[in-house]
Parts: sequence; C-alpha cells; structure tokens
Amino acid sequence: MNSLSIVLRIIFGPRSFNLFLILAVLAVGCKSSQSIPTTQEIESHGGLEPSDTLSQAATPGYDRLVQEKEQAIALYKPAATKLFDILHTELDLAFDYQNQTVTGTAELTIRPFFHPQQELVLDAQDFELGRIYYENGGEPQSTGYRYDGQQVRIYLPEEVTRADTFKLSMKYTAFPERNSGPGSAAISDTKGLYFIDPLDTVPSKPRMIWTQGETDHNSKWFPTLDTPNEKFTQLIKLTVADSLVTIGNGELVRQEELGNGLRKDHWEMNLPHSPYLAAFAIGDFGKVEAEWDGIPLGYYVEKGFEKGAERVFKNTPEMMGFFSGKLGVRYPWPKYDQIVVRDFVSGAMENTTASIFMEELRLDEHEAIDSEWDYIIAHELFHQWFGDYVSVESWANLTLNEGFANYSEFLWNEYKYGADEAKLKLIAETENYYAEAENKQVDLIRYAYSNAEDLFDSHSYSKGGMIIHMLRTYLGETVFYRALQDYLEKHAFGNVEVNDLRMAFEKISGEDLSWFFNQWFLDKGHPELLFEVDYSIPENILISVTQLQDLNEAPLYQLPIVVSWYEGGERKSKQLFMNQAFQQFALENKTPVDLVFIDEGKNLLAKRIQSSSPEQMRSQFRISELGIARYEALDSLAAWEAHLELESMMLEAVMDEFWAVQENALSILQSHTEWLEASPELEQAVQSIALGAGRNSVRSGALDVLSAFDPDQYQALFLELASDSSYLVAGSALMGLVSAVEPPVDEATIERYSGETNYRMVIPVAEYYISNYISGKGNWFLRQAETIKGEGLYYFLGYLSEYFLRFPEEGEEEAVEFLFQKFQYDSRSYVRLGAFQALLGFTEPAENLARLNRIAGEESDEELASYYNYFLEALNDEN
Repeated sequence: MNSLSIVLRIIFGPRSFNLFLILAVLAVGCKSSQSIPTTQEIESHGGLEPSDTLSQAATPGYDRLVQEKEQAIALYKPAATKLFDILHTELDLAFDYQNQTVTGTAELTIRPFFHPQQELVLDAQDFELGRIYYENGGEPQSTGYRYDGQQVRIYLPEEVTRADTFKLSMKYTAFPERNSGPGSAAISDTKGLYFIDPLDTVPSKPRMIWTQGETDHNSKWFPTLDTPNEKFTQLIKLTVADSLVTIGNGELVRQEELGNGLRKDHWEMNLPHSPYLAAFAIGDFGKVEAEWDGIPLGYYVEKGFEKGAERVFKNTPEMMGFFSGKLGVRYPWPKYDQIVVRDFVSGAMENTTASIFMEELRLDEHEAIDSEWDYIIAHELFHQWFGDYVSVESWANLTLNEGFANYSEFLWNEYKYGADEAKLKLIAETENYYAEAENKQVDLIRYAYSNAEDLFDSHSYSKGGMIIHMLRTYLGETVFYRALQDYLEKHAFGNVEVNDLRMAFEKISGEDLSWFFNQWFLDKGHPELLFEVDYSIPENILISVTQLQDLNEAPLYQLPIVVSWYEGGERKSKQLFMNQAFQQFALENKTPVDLVFIDEGKNLLAKRIQSSSPEQMRSQFRISELGIARYEALDSLAAWEAHLELESMMLEAVMDEFWAVQENALSILQSHTEWLEASPELEQAVQSIALGAGRNSVRSGALDVLSAFDPDQYQALFLELASDSSYLVAGSALMGLVSAVEPPVDEATIERYSGETNYRMVIPVAEYYISNYISGKGNWFLRQAETIKGEGLYYFLGYLSEYFLRFPEEGEEEAVEFLFQKFQYDSRSYVRLGAFQALLGFTEPAENLARLNRIAGEESDEELASYYNYFLEALNDEN
C-alpha cells in the first residue's frame, strides 16, 4: 500500500477510503482526455502534503491513545433513540408466591416517534411469552416476534407512521428471580420486583411484594421501553388476597371483589411518567392518613407501627407546602403515599406518588421520639419534582435528579432547623465526595460508562448537591428559585439534560453561565486552594490564593470566594473572584483587624490549605456568629489535640447555642473527664444538660460524660433517666448504671429492662450479662437478634458472638447459623459486615472457616469483599 493509501486510510477509515477511490475513478472517467496521475505526480505538484497524522502515528504511545479514545467512543451512552413512543400502559397482574413469578397481561398503546416503522423492540427481561396481538383500528391479529430472553423484537404486520396509534397486547409470565444480580452502591439488586418471605416461613417477617425499577429493572415485570426518556400514562390492576393492602402510582379508582378471597385493585396514573418510576407495594399494611392543601397523603407501615409512622412522617405536609412555595410549582400529582417495607434494596425510591422506604423507618411511637429521618423524606419528596415531573433524558445526567434531591435535604434543614444545621449536613456531603474523590474523579455529567449503576455515587449525589448550593449562593435567592420555576414549567412531564438547566439560569439571570457549568458539571475534580494571609498592614489585609490542583486532570477554576471579619462584634464580608492560578487581593478593610475568615459559611467546594494556629482557632470559636464556623474550630482543635485551648473553652462549648457544637464538645470531654475534676462549674453544666429539655442526642452525650467520669456518684440520676421517654437518653442512662462499681447495680434492676427491644436499651443489658458472666440468657440473645431493627443489629451482633463464645452450651450452633444466614443473605451491607465480624470468633471447626470463605467469595460489594479478604488471608494462613 503506498503512502497516499495510508493517509486516506487514517483520515477516512477503510469504508470511506473505498468510497473515496470510487468517486475519484468516476471523476477521472468523466474527463477521458486526461490521464490518471501517479502518486509521485500528485506529490510533486503539491496537491497533497504528507499528513501530520502519519508522523503522529509513529510516535510512542500513539496506539495507547487511539485505544483510549476508541474505548471512550465505545462506552459513550447517549440518550436512547426514540423510534416509538408508548402513550399508555395497561397491566393486569397476579402473583405466584410459591414460585415467585408474576402472571400478567399487558396492553400497550404506541405510535412511531417520527419515521415510519415496521419492527418494534421492547424490553422484557426473563419472561415466558405467549402470543402477541396487534390492533390498529380493526380486529386484533397475531403478529410474529423473536425473543432472546431480554428483548422481544416484534414484526408488525404493516408499516406504521406517526399518524398511526396502535395497540400491542400479550400474556406473559415474569421471573424476577432469574438472572438477577448486584446493582450499585445506592441500589443493591436488580430483580425489579421482590417477594418478601413469600412462603410465610419467617415468624417475625410479614409477606410483602414491592417493586424497585431504577434504572432499567421494571422490565423484569412488565414489557416496556425501559429508558428514562420514555413517558406514558398507566393503569395497573393487581389481583391479591382480599386481606391485603395495595399501593400504586396515581389513584385507586376501583376495587373488584373476585370471590374466593381475592380482590382486584385498579391503580390509574393519568399523568405521564417514566417507566422506572412505575411501582406498587402489597402487604398487610396499616395506614395513617393526612393531607396537604387538598392532596391526600398516606403513610403505610406494618400494623402496630401506625403511631410511629404518624410521628416519623409528620412533617410531610409542611415539606410539601415549603417546596411548592419555594419552587413556584405546586406539588404536581394527585396524591402522595410513603410506604415502609422490609428488606428494601436501597434507602428509598421516589416512585411517582408512591415513595418506598427501607425498614429503618419502621418505628414504634416510643422509638419515633428520636426519629431523624426528615432528610430522606425530603429527598424522596423533592424527587417528585426533580426526577418524576421533570426527568433526565439519559442516566448520564443523573445528577439533575439526585443532586437536586440531595440539596433538598439542605433546604429543608435550613428552613426548619436553621442554617447551621443545614450546613452541617452539607459538610457531611462534601466529605462523602472527598472520600470518593481520593480514588475516583470523573465528570459529573458522564456519557461514557459501562453500567448505569456506576453513576449512583457520591459525585452524582453529594458533589451534585454542593454544586447546586454554590450556584444558589452565587446567583442569589430570587434568581435561583425563579430559574428553577422556569425550568420545571418549561419541561413539565418531559425530559432534560444539563444544558436545559444552564439555559434556565441564563434566561433568568441574564448571565452566560457556561464557565460555571463547564468547570463543575462537565469536568472532573475540585479546586485545591492555598491561602496565605498577610496581617502586616492590619487595615488592609493582603490575601494570596494559589490553585494547586493538577491542571492536567482538573480545570483552572473561576471562583467567588467570601472573606469575612468582625469589627466591634459586627460581621463584615467581601466577595473576591478568582480566575487565575495565583492571585492577590487587598481586602481594604480600613478598620484594623487581626483575624479574617475565608469561606466562614462553608459555601465553597474546595480543599483548603491555610496555616492557622490553635490560638487563632480558639479566637474563631469565640468571635464567629456562625455555628458551623465554631463547629469547625472545635473540630480542628480536637484533631490537633490542642488540649490547652480545648480545656480553656470547654465550658463555652458545652453551653453553645448550636447543638452540634455541644454534642462535639461532650464527645471530646468524655475522653478528658479530668477537666471536670478541675472545674466544678463544668461538671454542673454537664449535669444540667442531662436533666434539661434540650436535644435528646445532647442529653445522651452529657450522660455518657458523667458515666465516664464517675458512674458511682451519678447512679441516682441514671436510674431516674433510664425511664426517660427518649431511648437515646434512657439508653445512655442505663449504660451508666451498668458501669457503676461501688455499689454495683443489682441484677433485679437490670432485669426490669430485659423486655425492651430497642437496641439502645438492649445493648446495656447485654453488656451487663456479659461483663458479669450471667448465664442462662442464650434464648434472650437469640430472641433479640431476631427482633432488633436497622443499625442496632450491627452493634448487637458483636455482643451475640461474645456471649456464645463464653456460654457455647446455651445455643452456639443456633447462633452461628443465624450469623451465617445474615452474612450470606441480608440485603444490608452493614449487617453482613457485622455478621462477618461476629463469625470471626467461630472459625473452628474447619468447616465454619470454609463456609466463611465461600460466602465471602460471593460478596458483590467490592469494599466489603476487600475487608473480608484482609482478615481471611491471615486466618487461612494460620490454618
């Protein structure tokens, strides 16, 4: 092949090259009087210079670069091409609990999107299909299809155009258990539809069915175009035992009594939404009814927990009013239900009008006193606007769903509990992102990915929420909310990508915001800023800023940076705008100051490097009016182990008006109870907090301090507060009683609490039994392990293990089997982790270790698998 051929191959590719030759020959053939020139003649006449691509192809690393770019193209996931549009989906479903299958009839109303079509491909994962019927104004007729187990290609009997609206109907059996696998960090499984205790074999667990369709898992139970840029209305009919309750999207429009103990419920959704948001739940639920501005609300939970649900979800009406008012768009759906289920594979899911939550929200009235689930309730509710009402056109834009829902938690906290508490949550989110960014930095809007589940990470959630906060901070409240209103109204019941959001903000603000969106949404990384403050001229402080991030990997950022200071107790501030790698700013403060704060309000997503002394941090704590800045100062001093400064300000800290500062101070004080000996005033303050009417977590922290300081002295206080209405307070008081030595608490007192089932009360009792070698409690430990909910089970499993290591004759075999069942089958990663840790004490006999290795090898969570391997390698070497 001559050099010209190589050039053309590189430039045009093989197919284009052939076309190029054909066109060249034809062109020359039309000019029969001219001869075809040779390559040398072309080169000598200067018609073509040797391509730069040739020399580039010979450079080291070029092949690798080509492979990387080709892989990027291969991984690119655009929004799904719309060949057809499903207008309406009607399903008639029944359920086989024995075989965990769904028997269904589906009727889809469809039309071509634009071009004429004669083949339609539907997603239908792991079905058994019967005949498929086509109807377009006449009698239904059977039509041919080909099915590969995941998609069904339907051969329509005629070509249809966008003027045609036709129907497809089919009977099928869906097998959700087939080919299911691990999902993501946010959604741990891909069955789409779940039978919980289908054979009713677990005494403490009710039978349930519920769905979870995100990302493309609803096609595990009904045929559809399973992409987020599809939208349809729907009617779902559910045939169930007449003793059960169903909840679905939209409104319950009819209930048919079928006889033989069966009923068919009709759930109608008259407003369009995406396939992944279709959902229902079936179970023996109790219901709490509420309403907001004429919108009916339902809180569904297992019977017996209704009073708890009433308290857990009590702020929902206020949230709906707050979000509707702020956004300028009224809650857009006809009702809103919230359902608490068992074994959910995520924290919660924002199905349109019917959010489903994990069982940790299943609390009794007493437990719900300390409920702190507002954040997740707000998150799913905000999705009803951002995600359901306006949906992303592709998963690459996921942060337009999750970043906004994440930020709603801040907005609600700010409104309901104050700016400091909201900022505390925002800082926690930024730390989540930074932790992930240590090993993973990717564009926020990502079209190149191997699996959509990979997008459910701290970038899409935490970083996305913080970016939205920075946009609000930069543009101001009025512009921010007016732009969101415009965005929601313009794209109602439609689909969006990130430029739609940018254009909404540009339309309202009048400012080109490409610089902001390019660096934050369309690029990766974050700024790393070195600040140096020169106080040598106190009336004109000089601030130097250097961007340290790797500019080969991250942008050079344009950043608004707020600097603040205090003059006579009055807070002053000035916004600087950085757009270079190194800049200096003269503050021109005029009144001399000796301490300035950079981003005092914690509004900037940036790693900050700044030299500060313990004395400066103590000054920050004492003069800042922002609770979040005082929290930062206290936290920094604790990390530096600046004990002198901490002790000098501890009384101020435990009496701070911001509960998080108090809580942090008490946590520090628990490790330095000698400071109480030196300060009777500090001891009295801690005791007053424990007895006060403040936040229960702070009262609990105060009791923990007194328990660590002198549990014998405070036995009477502990005994009084062990019956407090708050489990947080009562649990800490009970642990204080258990810690007493002179005299030790008597067993009869502890036995009064042995019937409790909340883990905060159970763990002190377990601690007492173990530390005092109380035998005969094997059944108690096993019973508690079966009933403890949520995160409490993680903590309890260690006590369970320790007890049966001491008293194996009381049921070690049953305890070990329980732990293995949790280790292998529990959907919650933290429970599997706790079970693994507990089982490390039972690696003999050898078959236990072999079983531990086998189950660990099946773990889908990469971080957990790595943790397991670390310990198992050592154990395997020993054996």
